[in-house]
Amino acid sequence: MTPNSTQSEAIPETFLLAVGTKKGLWLGTSTDRRNYEFTGPHFLMQEVPSIGIDTRNGGTRILVGTRSEHWGPTVVHSDDLGATWTEPEQGAIMFPPDTDAALERIWQIQPDAADRPGVVWAGCEPISVWESTDGGEHFELNRGLWNHPHRPEWGAGYGGAAAHTVLPSPADPNTIHVAMSTGGVYRSTDAGESWVARNKGISAPFMPEPLPEFGQCVHKIARDPNNADTMYAQNHHGVYRSDNNADTWVSIAEGLPTDFGFTVLTHPRRSGTAWVVPIMSDDERIPPNAQLAVHRTDDGGASWQRLADGLVQPEYNVVLRDAAAVDTAEPAGLFLGTRGGSVYASADEGEHFVEVLKQLPDVLCVRAAAVVL
Repeated sequence: MTPNSTQSEAIPETFLLAVGTKKGLWLGTSTDRRNYEFTGPHFLMQEVPSIGIDTRNGGTRILVGTRSEHWGPTVVHSDDLGATWTEPEQGAIMFPPDTDAALERIWQIQPDAADRPGVVWAGCEPISVWESTDGGEHFELNRGLWNHPHRPEWGAGYGGAAAHTVLPSPADPNTIHVAMSTGGVYRSTDAGESWVARNKGISAPFMPEPLPEFGQCVHKIARDPNNADTMYAQNHHGVYRSDNNADTWVSIAEGLPTDFGFTVLTHPRRSGTAWVVPIMSDDERIPPNAQLAVHRTDDGGASWQRLADGLVQPEYNVVLRDAAAVDTAEPAGLFLGTRGGSVYASADEGEHFVEVLKQLPDVLCVRAAAVVL
């Protein structure tokens, strides 16, 4: 092979792993998704509950929702893999004066589809959704959801009142799904002007009416990569799939050791593949039998496979709703972090894991992506 050959000049793909914790942010790069070089902690002693990695414009922008006990919450961003950070002088997210509300926490940062560069969504506490059109530097409150008649009845989950999932549809720029704890799943089909509850079939055993219109404690939702109408949900007791854009949901929990958990992930390319991380119950918040495991379905929830190779046992700490992620590589990478501070990476869709960080503070958020250096 000559020195001028295309193969010899190929630049190895670089993978970014971002880990947000109770006490700061760690950023790692790797070429094999097993061996990482980490920097951090960035934002030491600040809570980092949300991270977004935006690679739509040919570069890499890391967006981070931070929360300081002294300065409060905001969104900062870096375009150089964390070497420098930019924070808007007036803050990225600020409630308008007429709302009589103050930002408590940024639970979710979600870049929109590839054909909508610059658009970034945020889900916050108090329960609210925000849209940015300048790459996450400034956000505007979505008044349609904020003024929803159900809002006075939305409650706070164990971790707080969270709009924790914002899913813009890649197939339709007018369709957006939001999941909140507690409140359930809401959908807009008019670009956020109005919202309707979409929880039919999702149970709420902790409420007087077990199948209410809204009020469910949805822990996380995820969308199929090829069929925008197919979605998955992990609930406060319950694992579900919808094939009609969240109009109705059916249980797919059979075959799992428990239907309680916090996270659900879908494959970046392959329909029918999803991952959950079961937890014993709301009363016993540990992995079943203190054995941490990921469960994967490749047939839309008809069956599940337990995956635990490389995960350190026993494990009495859980994986929170955003402390798990997939990347877009082939095969897809799967990543998760525990409240005990262990972070695991799998370069083969969960078949094998390696512990890449340990003894961190509580892991709150994990994101991963192939990036351009």
